[in-house]
Amino acid sequence: MFRPGFHFSVPSNWMNDPNGLVYYEGKYHLFYQHHPYSTDWGTMHWGHAASDDLVHWEDKPIALFPDEHGTIFSGSCVVDWHNSSGFFAEGTHGLVAIFTHNDTYPGSGQPRQRQSLAYSSDKGETWSFYSGNPVLSEPTLIDFRDPKVFWHSPSSHWVMVLAAGDRIQLYRSENLRDWKLASEFGAGEGSHRGVWECPDLFELPVDDGERTKWVLIVSVGGDQDCPEGSHTQYFIGEFDGIRFVNDYSPEHVLRLDQGRDHYAGVTYSDIPDADGRRILIGWMTNLRYAGNTPTGTWRGAMTLPRVLTLVTVEGEIVLKQSPVHELMQLRNGAANWNDITVSAEVPLEVDTETELLELEIEMDISSDQELQVKVQSSQACETIIGYDPGSQRLFIDRTHSGHIDVHPDFAIKHNAPLAPKNGKIKLQLWVDRSAVEVYANDGIVVMTDLIFPISPVNRLWIGTNAGPVLLTSLKLHTLESLRDADS
Repeated sequence: MFRPGFHFSVPSNWMNDPNGLVYYEGKYHLFYQHHPYSTDWGTMHWGHAASDDLVHWEDKPIALFPDEHGTIFSGSCVVDWHNSSGFFAEGTHGLVAIFTHNDTYPGSGQPRQRQSLAYSSDKGETWSFYSGNPVLSEPTLIDFRDPKVFWHSPSSHWVMVLAAGDRIQLYRSENLRDWKLASEFGAGEGSHRGVWECPDLFELPVDDGERTKWVLIVSVGGDQDCPEGSHTQYFIGEFDGIRFVNDYSPEHVLRLDQGRDHYAGVTYSDIPDADGRRILIGWMTNLRYAGNTPTGTWRGAMTLPRVLTLVTVEGEIVLKQSPVHELMQLRNGAANWNDITVSAEVPLEVDTETELLELEIEMDISSDQELQVKVQSSQACETIIGYDPGSQRLFIDRTHSGHIDVHPDFAIKHNAPLAPKNGKIKLQLWVDRSAVEVYANDGIVVMTDLIFPISPVNRLWIGTNAGPVLLTSLKLHTLESLRDADS
């Protein structure tokens, strides 16, 4: 019953980090960390799915299997358009995967992580390992992984962004095979409440203008004293092909997703210039309880694909996130309300035809009352998404959301700051069988949480904790299911 209807989930057994997100000749490819023999984390392979539209996914055979160099950890894919690697026939191009091989040092059992290559000449259907693997090693570091590679046109080099302990190392190459260390970033910068993982680096326009900034995304594993567990931060700054410089003070931490269940998110490579979007997908869970989710024969799902843009909010440049427009094709029913007043005594209650929902709300905050949207099931469990104008906080409360024994930290109410815009708050809620994603004020603040209702969601309760609130607009969409629920 927890199989997502419109979020991508692994067909069977275990899945974690998205890997190798690349667009090539009409297909969006999604590779991912996969243990094909168990629902628990284990011997890592690269699973594979492909899509024409980022919505409907075709499950593909496993792409990369462990070999003599170790298991296959996270990494990225690029299109080698000019065959700089020499892996393809003259005048042709293909896909190159850059990933971490994980094994142990002979005789000691100490973990060893090295960077390797594989390539495909048939649009990702089959893969060959480079005979010169591994191409990059660092014996002094245990945590040395998750390469994200891109072509930096101004310097005519490939750039690799790599997690190295609790910081980032940047390497350069002309051919994808030979790499030299260019710089390092992260000492004393941002959050260090856990190991750094799954970096990404890319350039975006600011406010859709000619000015650009570079964004560095870093996932943070979350140590035992970190209340939210694993999470993702990002930095805004400048990159000259060699080093990244943070625009903000070192202690200034920007959060990509304020929920509990977004991790290891990375963006697509080689989206055509005519499209121009920077699209991110994340692993939808928390390292604190990823291995305990009650999903049966499968374990692991991805967030919705999101478009990232840079906007200025009260003088600060921040990321805005929006679900890709292709998701709108899932809408198969709608109801609309305008200028309705709700309260604790007179809520709006809607029995839903499906547990797959999209809800758009515009709220007038002049009454200073707390809005609550209760996503309910017939077994008296509910997840509450709300906004408190007094504290200017957006929140998700899953203390009574159903199966809450996943982890002691699962049954919580948590929140994020959200300032009104022109006296209003806008919320877009996506409700799946085992997840909610909330995009507030057009994606200035985003929260993603897993939920495990005892029975399927069948009702919405929209009201307040006390007096009245004016909803200037309310739209409810039912959504098509792409995968059937199963156990």
